[in-house]
Amino acid sequence: MARTPAVGQWRAAALSQDRVADYKPFVMVDGEGVRCSLYVSGCPFACAGCFNEAAWSFRYGTPFDDALADRIAADLAHEAVQGLSLLGGEPFLNTGACLRVVRRLRAAHGRAKDVWCWSGYTFEELLAEAAAGQADKAELLGELDVLVDGRFELAQRDLTLAFRGSRNQRVLDVPASLAAGRAVPRGGLVAAGDVGTPPDRRALI
Repeated sequence: MARTPAVGQWRAAALSQDRVADYKPFVMVDGEGVRCSLYVSGCPFACAGCFNEAAWSFRYGTPFDDALADRIAADLAHEAVQGLSLLGGEPFLNTGACLRVVRRLRAAHGRAKDVWCWSGYTFEELLAEAAAGQADKAELLGELDVLVDGRFELAQRDLTLAFRGSRNQRVLDVPASLAAGRAVPRGGLVAAGDVGTPPDRRALI
């Protein structure tokens, strides 16, 4: 069973090594449309059956550096790219790298490009973290358009779901959720298999 931290127990400043497990540009599986996906390293939730167990370690992968930040910014600028996806590992415990990328995206494109994030935290837990003074988590949450929240539960695994692995997880409209003060599901989801013929990757590189 995945771990459940007390509010404020896990902090990016204490845990994160600013390392990246992987970066995948121009993909169509990590959210809607063509996306650039950043996989950060480190996740203490340790969900049984996790698809990316290697990224549980905060020391896994390579350091996030200026060269990667510049590459991501250049890839996101492509007109075919709909947005950025943050996965892991746990993005809310790697806020240094994630906020660096997101701030640059917003400065260059505003809300014209969207940001999706997968987290083991639930939306309610993130609100509690923010209320307890976790400013980095609060800032990252406020920059998201879509949050796929909650621990992966192997007993509730369902491969037919769009963008999530178990039935307890939710795909949330973050601006609407923050405005309402409660989790608001995102409507009109388009699964990766329903978007038609993908673009030629050679045209994106």
